[in-house]
Amino acid sequence: MKKSVLFLITLFSISVFLTSCGGGSQPAADQTVKATGPYADLPADIQAMMPRGEEIYKTKCTVCHQTTGLGIENVFPPLAKADYLLADKVRAVAQTLNGSKLDMMVNGKLYTQEMLPQVDTKEDAVAVINYVLNNFGNKDGFVTLAEVQGLEIKPRKK
Repeated sequence: MKKSVLFLITLFSISVFLTSCGGGSQPAADQTVKATGPYADLPADIQAMMPRGEEIYKTKCTVCHQTTGLGIENVFPPLAKADYLLADKVRAVAQTLNGSKLDMMVNGKLYTQEMLPQVDTKEDAVAVINYVLNNFGNKDGFVTLAEVQGLEIKPRKK
């Protein structure tokens, strides 16, 4: 009998603790939960991509485009406020995915350095381009997976 009372008291204490910590309450139906932070103006699915885009940028892109997005003058173009990037977001995804041997005129300067493919999936390419479009002084919207659905992923040479 004594053990069962002790068990019930312990169970009751645990349930009180769990319900009192961490809320469990939901906002009222008429309340809107507003996202905050640097990506608050973006749709939730685009916001969700940002950590992956940042990770890709830091591991793949900073070597050429630098941590500031300013690139290396006359070698690797800037991504910060880059007219070339902003003129065609789908092209930016394609170049990230497949690389590019095209000459690029970026903010009035010619860049001829080949860009190698940086990612293997459209999802990763979209994530990193969305990260770039919303960092380095850029506040230039986003590109969706639907917009790049028709992009071909070119086979890589081994």
